[in-house]
Amino acid sequence: MKRILSLSGALLLVLFSSCQAAPSGKTYPPAPPAGESVEGLQTAVFAGGCFWGVEAVFERMKGVLNAESGYSGGPLQNPTYEEVSSGQSGHAEAVLVTFDPQVVTYGQLLQVFFSVAHDPTQLNYQGPDHGTQYRSAIYYRDDSQKKLAEEYLKTLAQAKTWPGTLVTEVTPLGTFWPAEDYHQDFLVRNPDYPYIVRFDLPKIRDLEQTWPQLVKNSSTASTRTWHGLPVTGPDDPVAYPVTKSDAQWKQLLSQEAYAVLRQEGTERPYTGDLLNEHRAGTYFSAATGQPLFRSEDKFDSGTGWPSFTRPIEQSAVVLRLDTSLGMERVEVEDSSSGSHLGHVFDDGPAPTGLRYCMNSLALTFQPDKP
Repeated sequence: MKRILSLSGALLLVLFSSCQAAPSGKTYPPAPPAGESVEGLQTAVFAGGCFWGVEAVFERMKGVLNAESGYSGGPLQNPTYEEVSSGQSGHAEAVLVTFDPQVVTYGQLLQVFFSVAHDPTQLNYQGPDHGTQYRSAIYYRDDSQKKLAEEYLKTLAQAKTWPGTLVTEVTPLGTFWPAEDYHQDFLVRNPDYPYIVRFDLPKIRDLEQTWPQLVKNSSTASTRTWHGLPVTGPDDPVAYPVTKSDAQWKQLLSQEAYAVLRQEGTERPYTGDLLNEHRAGTYFSAATGQPLFRSEDKFDSGTGWPSFTRPIEQSAVVLRLDTSLGMERVEVEDSSSGSHLGHVFDDGPAPTGLRYCMNSLALTFQPDKP
C-alpha cells in the first residue's frame, strides 16, 4: 500500500488517517538489566509495522551502527516485497539492528521499541497498514534476549503503560532476509514522502522527546514548561529528521519563503495569502510538507496573520525560547526540519487560550475537497 501511493492518494492518506505514534506523557519502566558484560557488536531483530519508521528510529540511537530493513518470521526463502506485502508469505517486515552493547543495551532497545517505534497493542496492523506482515514481534537470537524481552513485556503489562493488551510475539530468530535496496534508509532519502511525513517523522520527534539521552548528537535539552508545554532553550540542539544545506534550502524555497522559514523573518501583517482562507482543510509546512494545523482550529485574531488555537499534534511543532528584540517570546518551529513558522502567545480563545500566530509563507494549504 505505502509504496504505490499516487501523490493524490498520499495526500488523502495524510488528511484522513490518524498517526499511531506512542502516546505522549507516559512513564515507561526502567530498561531491564544488561545481563552479562559482552564484547563486540551484537544484533537484534524487531518487527513493528512498516519497517521504514522502525529502521529510522533505531538508526538515530547512540550505539547503533546500522539498522537494516528486511523480512523475518516466515518459511519463504528469499522473499520479495511483493510476496511479503501480500500477507501470504508468513514473514513480517522487520529491522535488523547492529549495536555496541558497551554504548546501548538490548534493554534500552526494548524501551524504544515499546515506546516510540510502534504500538504493541495493535494486532497484525500498525496505523494504516493491515496484515500479519505488520505484526508486532521480537525475534530473539539467544536465551538472554528471550529472557529480557519476556520480562520487559511482563513489566509493561503490570505497569499498564499501554491501555490495551500487549500482543507482541517473542519468537526465535530464523533467517533475516534483507529487503530491496530502495527500502533501505528510506526516510533519509525521502524525507518529504507523504507517508514518511505523516507516520514516521512523528516517531523521530517522540524519540527525541522521550529518550533524548539515547539520541545521537543530542543532549538533554534545558527545557522549561510554558502553559504545560515543553519549551526548548534558545541554543539547545534538536536532531531534526530533515536536514539540508543552506544552498539546498535556497533552491527549494522562494526567496520570500526562505527568509521566513530559514532566516526567522516575518511577513508584513495582512499580506499573507492564507489569512482569509476559510475552507476546510489542512495546513502543512512549506519546507517539508509536514501536517501542522487544521482549519477547525483557525480563528480571526485581528492581528493580520493566520492564527490557530493548537497544532494537529503537539509533536508536530517545537517550541523554542526566543530572546531576540530584548524580550522573551516562544518561537514555533516545524518538528521535521526546525523551520521557523511564527510565535505562540497566551491571548487566544478557548479551549487552549493560545494563539499560534503563523506566517502564510511558512505554510501550504490543502482543502479537504477540491
